[in-house]
Amino acid sequence: MADHSEQACRRVDASITRVFELFGKRWTGPIVSVLMQQPVHFADLRRAIPGISERMLSDRLSELGAAGLVVREVDEGPPLRVAYRLTEAGAAMEPALKELGQWADAYLGGSGSC
Repeated sequence: MADHSEQACRRVDASITRVFELFGKRWTGPIVSVLMQQPVHFADLRRAIPGISERMLSDRLSELGAAGLVVREVDEGPPLRVAYRLTEAGAAMEPALKELGQWADAYLGGSGSC
């Protein structure tokens, strides 16, 4: 029988909660994955992530920027272009994200997508 005491029902670690509040949102992982490779212009980033709208991409980039993981850089041009890159804190996530990817390959099986 399951233990439903107070001790068994401890709260989830606050750090884990913060991580999944950010990375649990749709599109956040793929955005960071693309940016781990190199800085990317907005239009190229949108093309690299099939199905994401401009609005959603903009919203997620703003959230990642507010969290200190992504920096927005404007090239005045002409033409005016905006690129995004990971900060030192964002780049430091690479080992953890690679481990999660390996775990998914081993335990979640293939999804059939590229």
